[in-house]
Amino acid sequence: MHIALAADHAGFALKEEVRRGLEKAGHRVEDFGPASEQRVDYPDFASAVARAVAGREVERGILVCGTGIGMAIAANKVAGVRAANCNDLFMAEMARRHNDANVLTLGARVIGSALAEAIVQAFVATPYDGGRHQDRLDKITALEDSPSTCS
Repeated sequence: MHIALAADHAGFALKEEVRRGLEKAGHRVEDFGPASEQRVDYPDFASAVARAVAGREVERGILVCGTGIGMAIAANKVAGVRAANCNDLFMAEMARRHNDANVLTLGARVIGSALAEAIVQAFVATPYDGGRHQDRLDKITALEDSPSTCS
């Protein structure tokens, strides 16, 4: 799988661990940065990964910041992105199965590296169930076009 990866300064160390784990598992990783723990603004990195996902340059994205919340908010501003902040395996599986999430956000100050690795593995391996969930995703997509079209 081709995966875009980025972080902010708080998530840098965990991003590096996630990158190594993904590469070891045979995934193609495009690292959008940063290159150090020097202070950066997370929306810059979230938007780069989100645009790559929305533009289908990559299959999925993973973003890491202190809590994962800011990255999820920023990434979800890009049409076509369904970013989910997941702190456990169940959340990662459900984000994929029911919501077809295409971006995972992680909080480096919330979870440890072993749990992060397991969450990433679940996010990458879990398929979208489709079926009854698709009508709901269609309503979410309609919100991107016009907030008044969803009922």
